[in-house]
Amino acid sequence: MQPAYVKKTKLLMKYDLIVLGGGPAGYVGAIRAAQLGKNVACVEMERAGGTCLNWGCIPTKSLLKNAELYRQLSHHADEFGLAFENLRFDWSKIIGRSRKVSDRLAGGIEMLFKKNKVAYIRGEGSIPRAGAVEVTGSDGKKTTLESEFILIATGCVSRELPGLPFNGKTVISSKQAMVLPERPEQILIIGAGAIGVEFAYFFNAFGTKVTLVEMMERILPVEDDEISAALEKALTKQGITIHTGTKVEKAETTNKGVRVQLSGKTDATLEFPIVLVAIGVSPLLPHGIELALDRGFIKTDDRYETSVKGIFAAGDIIGPPWLAHVASYEAIQAVEGIFGVSTPKKVRNFPGCTYCQPQVASVGLTERAAKERGIAYKVGKFPFLASGKALAAGESEGFVKLIFGQQYGELLGAHIIGADATEMIAELGLALTLEATKDEIAQTIHAHPTLSEAVLEATHASEGHAIHI
Repeated sequence: MQPAYVKKTKLLMKYDLIVLGGGPAGYVGAIRAAQLGKNVACVEMERAGGTCLNWGCIPTKSLLKNAELYRQLSHHADEFGLAFENLRFDWSKIIGRSRKVSDRLAGGIEMLFKKNKVAYIRGEGSIPRAGAVEVTGSDGKKTTLESEFILIATGCVSRELPGLPFNGKTVISSKQAMVLPERPEQILIIGAGAIGVEFAYFFNAFGTKVTLVEMMERILPVEDDEISAALEKALTKQGITIHTGTKVEKAETTNKGVRVQLSGKTDATLEFPIVLVAIGVSPLLPHGIELALDRGFIKTDDRYETSVKGIFAAGDIIGPPWLAHVASYEAIQAVEGIFGVSTPKKVRNFPGCTYCQPQVASVGLTERAAKERGIAYKVGKFPFLASGKALAAGESEGFVKLIFGQQYGELLGAHIIGADATEMIAELGLALTLEATKDEIAQTIHAHPTLSEAVLEATHASEGHAIHI
């Protein structure tokens, strides 16, 4: 068993840091440690980039871009003065494009390892004891590496619905959904978080009859209530059947697919040829040493250290929020803390994004959370229907909603539904970090015409001063 580029990097038996997992937490943590001049090994069971790059964030965005483009041309071409006699799609090329994007970026991570002299070791890692990592290669050969510090970043896998295990054909995970050889005519998606909603949009855009079931009262239940309601309305208009406040009481595979019994707001027994289960994730714990857990995830202290001295953990394996950008942040904090570069910080404000159309993005408190905490606040809203850039681009659906503290005017939360919402949210994340007030945002000139002008207008709207509504 050797690193992927053994001629360039010699495999050592002892390192300053060994990282288990090559996803957004693992590879980022490994590279940051190497930047600090440390000898680092990163052990990855599959391929660098982890779930996010290979089977999650990146390939799904490729699929969603295909869906957005096809839907735009199918339903709105005439608005732009375009016409097609025989618009069609090639499913295999759509899937193939997403895989090519992932492969290219995974190769890029491997080159970054090479550039930073990180030993990239393919195999399954376990921790037999503090200070040691045992790696089992594809040939079954075992190698033991040593380090005073170990960073666990093994991530998570899709969680199965009890009684309905994944079989890759009629019951699938998000990973399996990305490589279906044929487009399904009909699909049930269980779970309306970001993953479920994104796949609902994707399949629906290409003509699949989609039914989306969520046991909570709203789709995207972690988002602001108004945002969730607006998205449900938009997706329903697109043709997606949505059942909220409904749970799967029973499910069983049949000769025709899967039969599910729904209860709650919708009481029915339905049969589908294929079911995508998107109800969350389960931790992928490394074998070996026992660590303290919190609801199944590795428990860490303020320095990201586990219950065993010298063993740290970051990313999805330590629990929610299960987001790649959060994982990378945590890994950098953990590594810099390990080597005394800075005092580690825990995650406070972070952006959440859903890449269906219209897109959803948010950071900070929802209006619901502000009420629960007893915080006096003001709300400013501005619809994209009143945005010149949105109208020109044919993307007038949605709005910006900002929540400000009533006493000091500081930004408490930001919520956007609409085109490019996931790009616009960065400005508001920075505003939260800097504790910006409504006056400071209002005094920041926003370019015209841009979608980001809606942020300025929503800020003015919180005081009743919006110009264009």
